[in-house]
Amino acid sequence: MDTKSFDEITLLKTRFQKIKVCQLIEYVVKAAQLEKKTVVGNVNVKGMNLAYEIPWYRDFLNNSDLVFCDGFGVLVGAKLLGYSVESGNRMTCPDYIEDLALACEQQDVSLFLVAGKPGVVDTTITKLTAIAPKLRIRGHHGYFEKAGTENDLVIQKINEFKPGILYVGFGMPLQERWILDNIERIDARVFLPLGACLDFYTDTVYRGPRWMTDHGLEWLTRLVIEPQRLWERYMVGNPLFFYRLFKQRITKGVKTKL
Repeated sequence: MDTKSFDEITLLKTRFQKIKVCQLIEYVVKAAQLEKKTVVGNVNVKGMNLAYEIPWYRDFLNNSDLVFCDGFGVLVGAKLLGYSVESGNRMTCPDYIEDLALACEQQDVSLFLVAGKPGVVDTTITKLTAIAPKLRIRGHHGYFEKAGTENDLVIQKINEFKPGILYVGFGMPLQERWILDNIERIDARVFLPLGACLDFYTDTVYRGPRWMTDHGLEWLTRLVIEPQRLWERYMVGNPLFFYRLFKQRITKGVKTKL
């Protein structure tokens, strides 16, 4: 599928497309009906920092067929560099996963979920089939060795189902590395790394009240709930991202874009 109709934004040598959630769902579902493999990536501040520091990760994003924005901070960064973006150009999976499931049901596109702790995928499947009863969906938890026998068995399970869309949720950058290492062995059409989406969707992890998530403050709730695990990501990573952007802004200047 052609993505040339989507405006492209580049921050710190990492690109993503300026799209809205309806365009993302349409693209993914149509791509799942083609006889080719399509990779759909996403960026948030953590992803941008990883891409800045890890060449293979930046290459993964820049070589993906489509990359969408899943972070409010990235939109702020785009505005700092002169791009015209709006809140609708940022989308986070728990908010649209049911719409994606309905679109898959309507177009008879199958969905395989590999993510989360044992039980999370089962809960997700129960919720999604409640609203999309004819959806062809299966899954496996994400707590398995990503190489060797366990990995082979998971891939075998995926290949037996031959999904149109393979959702991978191990967190960055593990999920992207796993896709790169295994894509040639997996019989799926769309590869969709989406992090902790299912944890949020099933309320396994609390995102915070809607007014906070709608205004880019989801990170604050997560920091309060899991300070030891996430303090470096947010308290160090967020300022570092904006420092790098300001440095680029000063070095190259800013022109009005898009």
